[in-house]
Amino acid sequence: MTSEKPKLAVLVKGWPRLSETFIAQELVALQDAGHRFDIWSLRHPTDIKRHPLHDRFKGQVHYLPEYLYEEPDRVWAARHAAQTLPGYDEAYRVWRSDLRRDPTHNRIRRFGQACVLAAELPDDTQVMYAHFMHTPSSVARYAAIMRGLPWSFSAHAKDIWTSPDWEKAEKLQASTHGAAFGATCTAIGAAHLRSLADDPARIDLIYHGLDLNRFPSPPARTARAPDGPFQMLSVGRLVEKKGFDRLIDAFSLLPNSLDWHWTHIGGGALGDDLRKRAETAGIADRITWKGACDQPEVIEAMRASDLFVLPSRIAEDGDRDGLPNVLMEAASQLLPILSTPVSAIPEFIETGTHGVLSDDNPTALAGAITELAAQPERTASMAAAAYSRLIDEFRMDPGIALLSQRLSALGADKD
Repeated sequence: MTSEKPKLAVLVKGWPRLSETFIAQELVALQDAGHRFDIWSLRHPTDIKRHPLHDRFKGQVHYLPEYLYEEPDRVWAARHAAQTLPGYDEAYRVWRSDLRRDPTHNRIRRFGQACVLAAELPDDTQVMYAHFMHTPSSVARYAAIMRGLPWSFSAHAKDIWTSPDWEKAEKLQASTHGAAFGATCTAIGAAHLRSLADDPARIDLIYHGLDLNRFPSPPARTARAPDGPFQMLSVGRLVEKKGFDRLIDAFSLLPNSLDWHWTHIGGGALGDDLRKRAETAGIADRITWKGACDQPEVIEAMRASDLFVLPSRIAEDGDRDGLPNVLMEAASQLLPILSTPVSAIPEFIETGTHGVLSDDNPTALAGAITELAAQPERTASMAAAAYSRLIDEFRMDPGIALLSQRLSALGADKD
């Protein structure tokens, strides 16, 4: 057994991605803890801006073929090389079994990417670690079988709740080349995955937590007059599970006496539809759409706001938030929080104590906003309680220590 931490290969959906700064935070922390790894990304970046965390990563970033037909020579050369690996036949058998149940182009692409990964992986790689339990974990699993390496994953939200149980179960069984361990960031997700695993100890609950070194101390907030201007802020992708359509409907129900304004930060496919919705409701002049912003811009907006609103809900396909890091970021700036009791949000926000969790229908949201605007002393008290809970229970360091220990143990098993 060696004291040196094992060389890792870390798989992600895309790098860099502003909507997944929690991954960047974790990887930079693992790097600072002495782990050596390269990033293998399934997709090329599409974001124009970068987060400061992305620039702190010192390893190499490799991009697998996003679509196999775009790099045929690379894919076929990798397939030929992969076929010489001792675990290729078993990986092919496992993939064919998966393909029969999921006969999609995406499943075919996963195996092609796995062949490239297995063929191009540095020889000193000892452990594979994938962020997200669906596509990245499938690529990691197939490649790990080919190379005879242990693999592990971190599961979050959509990947848990929109993946079929058969696939999750097989990734959690030793008999089907499952992960050596899995980490997930919510208690509700951990309970679900443990129910599918051959050994519940295979799953660790590791909250992302927040690296408070990245954030300024909270501002000295001055008391706001109950009838004064009321600045609301939301940060999140414009997608169904974030619930911004219902929030816009709620805004149209607010009393005329409330002098409110809402700022939204983030991109997303529903942007045009939501802007039209606001125009139809006659409230477009009370809304600022800022698009994707970097961390300093987000913090500045938080410090200038009176209420953070995230009306999360379960989407039609089952997708939902886990525990959005942006709630902890808002708490770090003593910004009062209004959200919904979806998934793991109540694991951080106890309604009435650390913020308010409302039903996500427009009438309930409008009522909650109106009450919070009229009670600045109450909102300040809840914001202070959320900040204290963040400091006491949701710092990043304990989770990184446990994850580092788990990954190091996998490498020790390979020595």
